[in-house]
Formats: sequence, C-alpha cells, structure tokens
Amino acid sequence: MRELYRDPVYDGATDPRVVVDADGLWWMFYTQRRASLADAGPGVSWVHGSRIGVATSTDGLDWRYDGTLEPTASDLVLEPGPPPAEVDRTHWAPEVFWDGARWRMHLTEIDGIPDRWPGFARAIVEYVSDDLRHWSRRGPLVLSSDRVIDAAVARTPDGLWRLWYKDEAADSVTMVASSPDLVDWSLDGVAIGGRPHEGPTVFELGGLWWLIVDEWRGMGVYRSDDGTRWTRQGDADAVILADLPTGGVGSHGAQVRVGDDLWFYFFAAAAAAAAAERAPAHAATGEQRRSAVHRVGLEVEGGKLIVRGSKIPR
Repeated sequence: MRELYRDPVYDGATDPRVVVDADGLWWMFYTQRRASLADAGPGVSWVHGSRIGVATSTDGLDWRYDGTLEPTASDLVLEPGPPPAEVDRTHWAPEVFWDGARWRMHLTEIDGIPDRWPGFARAIVEYVSDDLRHWSRRGPLVLSSDRVIDAAVARTPDGLWRLWYKDEAADSVTMVASSPDLVDWSLDGVAIGGRPHEGPTVFELGGLWWLIVDEWRGMGVYRSDDGTRWTRQGDADAVILADLPTGGVGSHGAQVRVGDDLWFYFFAAAAAAAAAERAPAHAATGEQRRSAVHRVGLEVEGGKLIVRGSKIPR
C-alpha cells in the first residue's frame, strides 16, 4: 500500500470521494484541510476554513491537482491553483454521485472558521452539475438537527434514494433519510447506533449491501440484504483498515466501482518522512496533521467484506 495523493497546497487531503465521468476521467473531490498552514489560527481552526480540493486521473492511481471549488455568488466553480489566503466559510466531506441525469453533490457547510468543535451549526447542502466543474446551489437539506455532516447517498432496492449522515446532536451516530425523487426527504431515524462514528458510505457488492463507518480506530462494517436493516460484521470491536502498513489507521473514505472492481479510497496520516521532505518549513505544525489518500480493493468472501488480499477482516 502506498500514498496515492498528497494535497500540494496544505498537505491535508481528507474525506476523498472519487467518481468516473462518461469520458473515463477519474475525479477526486476531497476536504482540503489547512494542515501545513502555520498561522491557521487557534485550536482546530486548521481543520476548518477548508475548500473542496479537486484532482483528476486517467487511471485512478496517478493524480493531478486541478484546484478548488470556489464560491461564486451562491454557486461553486472549479478554479485552478490554491484557494484564497483569507476565507470566510468551511466546506467538508463532499458526497458526489450521478442521479441518472446529472451530477449531485451533498456538501457539509459551516459558516466561518471555528476554533473548537462544539457550538457551531453544520448543514448538508445540495448542489447540482452537468460537468463536475460548475455547481449550482439548491440549498440545505432539512434533517434531524443543525449539527449534521458527512452525507452518503445511494438508491436502495425498494427504489427510494437514501441519505445517511452523522448527527453530532444524536451522540454522533448515523441517521438516515429517504426520498422518492431527491427533493422531498423523510426522516427515518437511526441507521447505525452504538459507539460514536462518522463518515458513512454505502454500496452494493456481491449481492449484499454494505455500510462502512469511520470509528477513528479503523472502519466498522455493516451488511444488509436490502440497504435498510443493518447487522455489524464481527463483534463490536471488529474493524477493517486498522494497523496500516504505512502506519496509523484508515479514516473516512468512499467507494468507486469501475468494471468488476470496487475501489475504496480513504485517508490516513501522511508518512512523516515524506512530509518533512516536502515542506520542512511547516514542521512546527505537527506531522500528525498531514494526511494522504490511499486506496484498496474490496471484495466479498463467504458473506464477509474483506480488503483484497486479506482473508480475515481486522
């Protein structure tokens, strides 16, 4: 396993979401944390003030930085180069998907640049696009609280679209809403409870539905026959993508299906040596802030989701 991508501006690529367009070009949308910025502000300001970074690839392995999604009036437009030095809002965790007619993005938005975790409203806002470069704002979704982040969307076998998300006001578990048309949403309650977690992603593989969540110690895995009722894989402590060969654990990711392959892109702490070589002037910010994007193949064996090349989920 190797680092596939490092953000060339702030070295803090997190929450990757990869899609492939009709021409076969791979697009990565990610949270561009300001990890290497020495004067980002107090506390966790460096995690905020983030834009959505964009990179493209012809094969899903070698990536080119293309810029950031910049606010223009109420919309977002892909602009080359680094973001402005001064920003007034925070964008996190883009969920990008094709609805059969156009692209949609469900994006976490926060006003301002908070320096602490509690006390600041968060919303999931919908955008639409025909080309993945220009995004028109549709507006925030009305969900279970004003502390919602990390959207994941899929169409389940019953024909409904479902939106899974983290609700920080509900002890940071995964909630779910459903819609027949991606316009009117019904709140369906808790999808996955238990210990706090974030970053849900949902997909079908091997005749089963899978939901992966980030437990900050690896990824918890849940399975379902219909995408609505979930059973944990293994016991309460079972995770995948713990103890990575590069060090650390896998964090917040999402899948992309290409042909018969299902790839899971996620982020992890960047290799300390590489971080020091690339930006020695910013070493004082702490190498633990820096992150890199990785990918693994996922497959189903004996009714269990496993990382390709591994026989036992860990």
